[in-house]
Amino acid sequence: MKLNVLVYLVLSLLVVSSCKLIKGKKKSASSTTGWAYNDPKNGGFEYRAGYSQNSGPGLMYIQGGTFAMGRVEQDVMFEGNNIPRRVTVASFYMDETEVRNVDWREYLYWLQRVYPNDRKVYQAALPDTLVWRDELSYNEPYLESYLRHAAYSEYPVVGVSWVQADKYCRWRTDRANEGILIDDGKLQPDLAQSGDKVFTSDGYLNGVYDGVEGKKPIKNLSKDGGTRRVNMSDGIVLPRYRLPTEAEWEFAALGLRGNTEEEMVLERRIYPWNGNQIRSSDKKNRGLMLANNVRGRGDYMGVAGFLNDGYEIAAPVRSFMPNDYGLYCMAGNVNEWVEDVYRPNSFMDVNEFQPLRGNVYTNLRRDADGKLTKDEHGELKRDTVANFTNFKDGDYQSIISEAEEWKKDSLTVTTDQMYSTGTGTSMPRISDHSRVYKGGSWKDRTYWLGPGTRRFLDERLSTNDIGFRCAMTHLGDSNTK
Repeated sequence: MKLNVLVYLVLSLLVVSSCKLIKGKKKSASSTTGWAYNDPKNGGFEYRAGYSQNSGPGLMYIQGGTFAMGRVEQDVMFEGNNIPRRVTVASFYMDETEVRNVDWREYLYWLQRVYPNDRKVYQAALPDTLVWRDELSYNEPYLESYLRHAAYSEYPVVGVSWVQADKYCRWRTDRANEGILIDDGKLQPDLAQSGDKVFTSDGYLNGVYDGVEGKKPIKNLSKDGGTRRVNMSDGIVLPRYRLPTEAEWEFAALGLRGNTEEEMVLERRIYPWNGNQIRSSDKKNRGLMLANNVRGRGDYMGVAGFLNDGYEIAAPVRSFMPNDYGLYCMAGNVNEWVEDVYRPNSFMDVNEFQPLRGNVYTNLRRDADGKLTKDEHGELKRDTVANFTNFKDGDYQSIISEAEEWKKDSLTVTTDQMYSTGTGTSMPRISDHSRVYKGGSWKDRTYWLGPGTRRFLDERLSTNDIGFRCAMTHLGDSNTK
């Protein structure tokens, strides 16, 4: 009897052990070929399961979903624009605050240090401080001090064009990824990098940037042995920082996750908070201003001794309560650039999933020998292969013009002709350089604080009340951060 029990126990242990071995093999081997992963004796193909994206510096996670994008209030501008329509936005990340003056000064400092002999690249990045000048205002103190003085370090940067903001996003991507690789021991810091020898994410991942290997390189499991550089499959580097799409920005600003029960939105918002007032109605913060804007004609800050929002111009980026996503100043303070090219929106002009107008597709440029090429700043050169800025412009399905009558066979209308103001001038109202900005500012009336409102400006221009914040794509499962 005792012998039978002993035999049973031994058999049980063998079964359990074999199950563990089988289970372990399934985890480390291909389910389609049976070949082992991460085994130098078996070819060295590498696979790392359980990827979870790390949030980049300064970003908040925005879980995506469906929402009614578009106008919430009456069309007071009588544009027949931004008709409400249901769309879906994938999960993404967005800056907790607007990009600050101190952030931009860090950018300028880096450009000066890395390109000491190239004044053009530095000057191209300088904000236009002349945006503060007004024929009938004494704004010289802001022109001289707003960007540089320590008093305004935490204020949102202004005077930057859409083009400058887009370049900043690319620079920030490279600096964040370089820092990650250094902190992870994959690269050593290279403060001597300059000219076309600078680190860029694209250059590193495509083998164009060498750098100095760190103390904890990745072991190369292929037959060549040694070590290797990080690649996309390792999941170490971040996706690029970029400007948010208009749909992403509006979705994040509304912060409707605080107003949902199961799959229902219980209360659609006019602003990034509940109600139709710009003062808080909850008991703890009753009466506090929720945004920085103009209350009425000539009232930018309130009465001495009892200021309303407390700021005559823009405010420090964390001056007001965040919305339900933890984002500050998604209404008021400064307007914000978004990715989209401006067009009056209709149902036919918007994709239901991840809507964006302004897609331009590029490929990396190669020389005659098939090698990737860099410019003088270390950026990989790209060639445009498709430009959809004018998609459906000029055809009879999407003509929006009061200037002329168009026939169905008018398929060659230019953007400038299509969006002519009808005033007889040659200046187009809308062009391919028109970019959307949203959110309202310190000099705007309350109407513009609604996330559904939208305006546009030439991407090469700037003002003293337009700034921006960055976004980043979330990769993988939207149920996990």
